[in-house]
Amino acid sequence: MTQANDHADIIDLGGRYDFYGPIHKGLRKAQCDLLVRLGRADFGDDRVTAELLADMRELLVLAAAHIEHENRHVHDALRSHVADCVARLDRQHDDHQAMFAEIERGIAKVEAAEAAARPALGRRLYLAFSGYVARDLAHMLEEETVAAPRLWSQFSDAELLAIEGRIVGSLSPEKAMAFMRLMAPAANPAERAAMLAGMRQQAPREAFDAVIEFAVRPNLSQAEFAELAVRLGLVAAS
Repeated sequence: MTQANDHADIIDLGGRYDFYGPIHKGLRKAQCDLLVRLGRADFGDDRVTAELLADMRELLVLAAAHIEHENRHVHDALRSHVADCVARLDRQHDDHQAMFAEIERGIAKVEAAEAAARPALGRRLYLAFSGYVARDLAHMLEEETVAAPRLWSQFSDAELLAIEGRIVGSLSPEKAMAFMRLMAPAANPAERAAMLAGMRQQAPREAFDAVIEFAVRPNLSQAEFAELAVRLGLVAAS
């Protein structure tokens, strides 16, 4: 995989739209948080195990949806311009899909096992998931350092926003909420405010309010939400 060897190889945004940034930050945080939980889990505890495996499945569903969105909306747009780059990313996505199936098999084995057998199966699941996270971190790095400059060279920011708009428009309300739960806590304060300000301009008021109450507020600290509220003008600055 082509990767940046040092910081000098990473191209600055230079004012361009960070097409991959918000969702990749969300996936990185969610995957790393889940990996830590897997490493610390007591798989002999039925409640802990059930909650953890449910969260794993939810994350895998979102990760698979993200890949499908990129295949359909991003790779197809790039294919006629930079076929070599897209072919590599397609192969990596195929590899991810195979790993999702492997991890799901591991989840099912833990669920079906007696309590005494679950710790060993949990360790296998932890290591399988760590392998996936390692591959995906490298994949997302390649997208942000290799694919993103190709996108910028072929498409204006308005065109990139239109592609993103088609992705968002294809989501069910439930899935859109789930993705926002990933992205909002992973963004920095300025990014978070800009993302939600853009949503407020485009979405119905009731949809925006629901995102704030059910996806954003519960996943931020009290101080983080207070700062966001001021940036968005939801409350007056003190």
